[in-house]
Amino acid sequence: MAAAQEADGSRSEVAAAATVTGGGSGQVTSNGSVGGDTPTETQQQNRAPQAAPNAWQVIKGVLFRIFIIWAISCWFRRGPAPQDPASPGGAPRVPSRNLFPKDTLMNLHVYISEHEHFTDFNTTSALFWEQQDLVYGDWTSGENADGCYEHYAELDIPPSVQQNGSMYIHVYFTKSGFHPDPKQKALYRRLATVHTSRMINKYKRRRFQKTKNLLTGETEADPEMIKRAEDFGPVEVISHWHPNLTINIVDDHTPWVKGSVPPPLDQYVQFDAVSGDYYPIIYFNDYWNLQRDYYPINETLASLPLRLSFCPLSLWRWQLYAAQSTRSPWNFLGEDLYEQSDEEQDSVKVALLETNPYLLALTIIVSIVHSVFEFLAFKNDIQFWNSRQSLEGLSVRSVFFGVFQSLVVLLYILDNETNFVVQVSVFIGVLIDLWKITKVMDVRLDREHKVAGVFPRLTFKDKSTYIESSTKIYDDMAFRYLSWILFPLLGCYAVYSLLYMEHKGWYSWVLSMLYGFLLTFGFITMTPQLFINYKLKSVAHLPWRMLTYKALNTFIDDLFAFVIKMPVMYRIGCLRDDVVFFIYLYQRWIYRVDPTRVNEFGMSGEAQTAVAALTPPAAPSGDGPLSGRDQGPAPKPAEDKKKD
Repeated sequence: MAAAQEADGSRSEVAAAATVTGGGSGQVTSNGSVGGDTPTETQQQNRAPQAAPNAWQVIKGVLFRIFIIWAISCWFRRGPAPQDPASPGGAPRVPSRNLFPKDTLMNLHVYISEHEHFTDFNTTSALFWEQQDLVYGDWTSGENADGCYEHYAELDIPPSVQQNGSMYIHVYFTKSGFHPDPKQKALYRRLATVHTSRMINKYKRRRFQKTKNLLTGETEADPEMIKRAEDFGPVEVISHWHPNLTINIVDDHTPWVKGSVPPPLDQYVQFDAVSGDYYPIIYFNDYWNLQRDYYPINETLASLPLRLSFCPLSLWRWQLYAAQSTRSPWNFLGEDLYEQSDEEQDSVKVALLETNPYLLALTIIVSIVHSVFEFLAFKNDIQFWNSRQSLEGLSVRSVFFGVFQSLVVLLYILDNETNFVVQVSVFIGVLIDLWKITKVMDVRLDREHKVAGVFPRLTFKDKSTYIESSTKIYDDMAFRYLSWILFPLLGCYAVYSLLYMEHKGWYSWVLSMLYGFLLTFGFITMTPQLFINYKLKSVAHLPWRMLTYKALNTFIDDLFAFVIKMPVMYRIGCLRDDVVFFIYLYQRWIYRVDPTRVNEFGMSGEAQTAVAALTPPAAPSGDGPLSGRDQGPAPKPAEDKKKD
């Protein structure tokens, strides 16, 4: 395989790692900071080059996650409805009904409290909002004639909440004429009251990274942030606040059967233990609350703004929200191992809010096509190397350089504490690159000369098809010329990173320096294969099917690099890869069909002609034009001539 596929795959891994890592060279960074925690422009300039997440890549990832969730749900699909042991004969339960029929007149009571279980109905300050005479299933009332109501107020912050405490919202819907307080026996009815609550603040992790200039020992970080990092450790859990929240009541009268409600809806449908009917579904909708709009709660805040909205919600829209709120199937790994950054969580929402609908539809379609091309390129890459018999015309050194790139990316994301799923995917890529080494070289275990007298020594030897051809000479020559460019650039970039950037230590400096260098100049590793093609005047040895799929993906990257907002460096990276692919296409055009060149199966046109010439012709059939007596006597064999 050519160096093109190695560099193209490495570019994807480098860009992906840049997307999912928080930052390699900031001062004291936080993955949950907003508002006053935003870094200054000087701090941002000191960061290593990174590629920000873009909309179509995130949408592609969401589609993949939807497929995974669907596959897991199909695998663990529920069986038939469970039998109710209390029913005579074990018969299944009968369908239930909504305890609040359509057009029921009801009242809304909203209380704010520090306690998870609310009982202070007589405390006037706890009542945040009371709305009378709401109609269940009404979509035409309200200020905007959409059935929605809104209430805004400033909340006084209790001292415990300022000290990282919790605050809860308690919502009660009662039928008109009833009260939610169970102590008021004359006004309280259990079947006429539906209640739900949740924590209204949100706890987010803020990670600290102590960095400094390795030469001077100085840092531009805020001294207060450094002090907090020393007091609370590398990870601090901070309470955050968002001023908006929507209360939805689902307009649904489906005859649900207890025990047969499909997930994740079964988490929200509550059945009454006595009557068997279910209460109206109340849903706290904060899906459109962007993570970047949360801000920390501390002693500097005197009050908290809160804007509550009440709206009816249809069943199918509630199902969409419930599916999005479902915990990821990867959460069995633990929240620390599978944790999305704020940018990742907001990317899809921002794309849905700010992107043109037609462009969004095109993005989804092209993202699916891009995923298909990636799968086909991966499949053909494995098939090419698995069936390869000759290394004629292929750059073996590029394979080793690809392994080096993959290892740098893996060590970099491990040093920056990326989530576990990304680490596994990059690790699998490293294993595939290591497997390719066994296809381009003879790898043996030398049991006679052991390492430390215990472990067998690995020996690498060039394959005969690589040594006996002129490819090795051209490959060595190409990398010698390439080193004249790469090593000076690497030295200059290392000095620049050491002088103007801050790092956690010398190990982090080496990794971030190599990672940034590969991200910036990694495309140069695609040029040795161009040089080999030029010297051999042939491109038949290249896996053109795989290269075609990767070229199409690169063109798709170009399309969205200029349509969707993303860093300039990423756009330049897509453009320069296109230039190299066009050079490959130009070489394919000028190096026409040559009978002497070797294809990917180690065969040439002359070899096939020679094999055909050595094959004896088939005996003529009896019904040909020279059959029968017109053909004349057959020539005698040599043995018969000797006898004569």
